[in-house]
Amino acid sequence: MHRRNFLTLTAGALLVPLAAHADWTPFAPGVLQPAIDRGDRIILNFYATWCGTCNRQQRIMDGLRAANPRYDQELTMIQVDWDTYSGSEIVTRFNVPRRSTIIAFKGDQELGRTVAGTSTSVIQGLFDQALNA
Repeated sequence: MHRRNFLTLTAGALLVPLAAHADWTPFAPGVLQPAIDRGDRIILNFYATWCGTCNRQQRIMDGLRAANPRYDQELTMIQVDWDTYSGSEIVTRFNVPRRSTIIAFKGDQELGRTVAGTSTSVIQGLFDQALNA
């Protein structure tokens, strides 16, 4: 019985940091504009679940967010599913050339972007630009 309690408590303790980790907001029409209107600092991530570059970027962003809680506390994180929205107005509006594009904004002002970038320093630079805007 003690072993079961130990395993349950250990598993729960390991999940606590994940519970504090804010989720990405999935993009849908009407989600982005209110954040822009409020002047939020936004990270907009165009991704596809099957995209290797997107998955690498996601691992980097997850690591950055785990290392710096301010990212989750102060940035609005929105993911745009490329398979759903690649032909939509949001792609045209922000001139997004492909999936694996990450853009940092303050309100409607673009602060920077990376297209297919998998460098931790570049992605962290985008997060920091938004955080410090």
